Amino acid sequence: MLAASASSVLGQASANIAAGRAQPSPLAPSEIVARAPKADWTEIAQSDLLVMDLTPDAKGKPRRVVIQLMPPPFSQGWIGNIRKLAAARWWDGTAINRVQDNYVVQWGDPDADDKAKAKPLPAGLVTVPESEYTVQADHTLSGMGPVVHEPDVRQISGIDRYAPATGFAWGWPLGLERRHGRFSARDLKRDPQSNVSLAWPVHCYGMVGVGRDLSPNTGTGAELYTVIGHAPRHLDRNIALVGRVIEGIEFLSSLPRGHGALGFYDLAQGDERTGIVSIRLASEMPTDKPFPAYEYLSTESQSFAAYADARANRRDDFFIRPAGGADVCNIPVPVRRVK
Repeated sequence: MLAASASSVLGQASANIAAGRAQPSPLAPSEIVARAPKADWTEIAQSDLLVMDLTPDAKGKPRRVVIQLMPPPFSQGWIGNIRKLAAARWWDGTAINRVQDNYVVQWGDPDADDKAKAKPLPAGLVTVPESEYTVQADHTLSGMGPVVHEPDVRQISGIDRYAPATGFAWGWPLGLERRHGRFSARDLKRDPQSNVSLAWPVHCYGMVGVGRDLSPNTGTGAELYTVIGHAPRHLDRNIALVGRVIEGIEFLSSLPRGHGALGFYDLAQGDERTGIVSIRLASEMPTDKPFPAYEYLSTESQSFAAYADARANRRDDFFIRPAGGADVCNIPVPVRRVK
């Protein structure tokens, strides 16, 4: 459900030329976002923001990473655990343990695999079943009240190698599966609520997931990672996704790569872990200095439709040929600080 086709834009351009009018330069995606009206932005609750402060860099500058947690119904068992871990200040004094090039940065207890040294987990963490990697679409597409304009999944047409279809809802990129068979072009124009049976979040750049052991283990949320490379979509529906980094990803993606297996830091080879000072919910941060407010461009808005179309079909001056489509991860949902 992209806002405009390349043919409609080119047709308008021809009409302008025939009428002797100057042809306006099509807006770039960033320009569409900058012009989006305030009503098209949705504020993120402070209770849905996880704030990770790393140890200062070599010059003594602070390093803060802000993570937006996913909304219901996605991954709520793990997110409930994460809230408990943050409230217990469990991550204070832990570390970044893994940095694998073009893949992920992972953090948690460096001694988690040593029962004698492992940091005890707080009481009350739940075990979440693998079935929670996906949600029923009837649950996904309804009951959001004023957060969205209507219960809608904005779908992206074209072939996706990891899901029958992809789209966006509530500001998040999703994989979609229909009730019977595969999606067709006609399906993408029909009411999505009557066609989609399952939905799940996908591994785009900056998404945050839960580290786990072999199945049926699904992880508690104590070990988290974020994507710092090409979208590893093969992990979709195999690991829980719980959020995304909305600010400070550069403090993770620029860390030295680990020399151990899978990019884990190997102290014997001279690797040095980056320490974690604290991880808190923004709603629990000290009140002496107000924490910034953030908002995302509603994926149900016309501004997002125009932005998504511009990402799929770049028509601004630099580009020669519109691509005619975009991977769901190549349409990052705009997030900004509230001014």
